[in-house]
Amino acid sequence: MKRLMLVTVMAAVALVGPLAFAASAQTPNITEVATALDEVWVVIAGILVMFMQAGFALVESGFTRAKNAGNIIMKNFMDFSVGALSYWVMGFALAYGGSSVGGFFSTGNWFFSDQARASEWFFQAVFAATAATIISGAVAERVKFTAYLMYTPFITAIIYPVVSHWVWNGEGWLAEQGFVDFAGSGVVHLTGAVAALAAVLVVGPRLGKYGPNGEIRTIPGHSLTLGALGVFILWFGWYGFNGGSTLAAVGADFASVVVTTTLAPAAGATAAMFLSWRITGNPDVGLTLNGALGGLVGITAGAASIPFGASILVGGIAGALVVLSIIGIERAKIDDPVGAISVHGTAGIWGVLAVGIWGGGDILTQLTGIGAILGWVFVTSLVVFKAIDLLHGMRVTPEEERMGLDRSEHGGEAYPEFTFQETIAPPELLDPVGSNGGH
Repeated sequence: MKRLMLVTVMAAVALVGPLAFAASAQTPNITEVATALDEVWVVIAGILVMFMQAGFALVESGFTRAKNAGNIIMKNFMDFSVGALSYWVMGFALAYGGSSVGGFFSTGNWFFSDQARASEWFFQAVFAATAATIISGAVAERVKFTAYLMYTPFITAIIYPVVSHWVWNGEGWLAEQGFVDFAGSGVVHLTGAVAALAAVLVVGPRLGKYGPNGEIRTIPGHSLTLGALGVFILWFGWYGFNGGSTLAAVGADFASVVVTTTLAPAAGATAAMFLSWRITGNPDVGLTLNGALGGLVGITAGAASIPFGASILVGGIAGALVVLSIIGIERAKIDDPVGAISVHGTAGIWGVLAVGIWGGGDILTQLTGIGAILGWVFVTSLVVFKAIDLLHGMRVTPEEERMGLDRSEHGGEAYPEFTFQETIAPPELLDPVGSNGGH
């Protein structure tokens, strides 16, 4: 034993000795240490945001049918992959690449290669991918995989970067007016939700979602367990999403951001649970989970400026609004299988407005920002989706939809041991076109 201890000590001295000598020979100054700590925090926070893609994948697959689970996973996986490449080629250049062009976009640093800004690029790239992946859940179970690959680059390379330039570049026209959105209730979440709404309007509802007389049919997801795990992962990653938006560790109060990012979703889940209980007669699991996500989206814009107590109000109101929005959107014949438009859109709008109430922002300026995001994203997204639909087709055939996209789009199944019903109603009751313009 003594011999083993002696060998261990000698090995430690051999390893640490040169490092200690090097450190004593060239001790970094306080500025270098602070810069290094800031960069480490931004990279770690970016990794947490990247891990949110796993949360989105689990939420979307859990809230949809088993016969489409593989397709959901594939879309989320490729969303990040294609999104990262698109943001490297063009997205970062339009958002932060160089001098601002009228406060609307920037130019320069195409095909990003500036190693001094590597951590900045990474953190912004994972945000861009988050905006794009919101669309996936809203159009789940009926969109061609090839169409998805076509529109993802437009979101991450053009539509989202322009919005982020307006607010976060430092020279953007909305920022100059005093618009406040700390981590992206509007820039990221509302952008993704509006694009999702445009996509849903183009593709229409799933087969069987609405009956011949317009009655609403429930299409339950295959695993609340996966959905709940996905929400927990998203909540976990959100500490990087909001906390990392300080863009620094030294001298930055990211701990307070973490507190608001805890209280708001907790209040959102609680409010959604009680409201769903009141409306449906039961504490609905899916609505409660979405209520937590709504609380997270709602606090994102004011996570650094809204007091702790007010963050509970922001989150609770966001959770309640999500429940009402999901019910209202469904009744409006807009089929959003996972509630993405409500979670990221309705709660996103509320979050931006909440900054004007409790976070020191100006309500009129916040409304201006909301209107600008709605207009830019909806028009550009609608053009993209309509063009893809006309030139290539957005939607799978009715037969492929009944079969499940795992088989028709990917030639396999996520759960090969089981056989699934291909429809939720007799084929003669299903509208092969869709009551909302899909085909």
